[in-house]
Amino acid sequence: MEKKEELKFRHILSSLEDLQYGSVIITVHDGEITQVDTTEKKRFPVVKGRSVKTK
Repeated sequence: MEKKEELKFRHILSSLEDLQYGSVIITVHDGEITQVDTTEKKRFPVVKGRSVKTK
């Protein structure tokens, strides 16, 4: 496998391994990976009976 392609695959795998909630979008143009977008969501437990006041 070409070194550039190997780096792309390693980046994608690393993005997936580090992700708990979210998505990884791989953009391909003319059969080549051109972009990788990672959207991560952070989930926090809901504490009932408490409200947070904002200024």
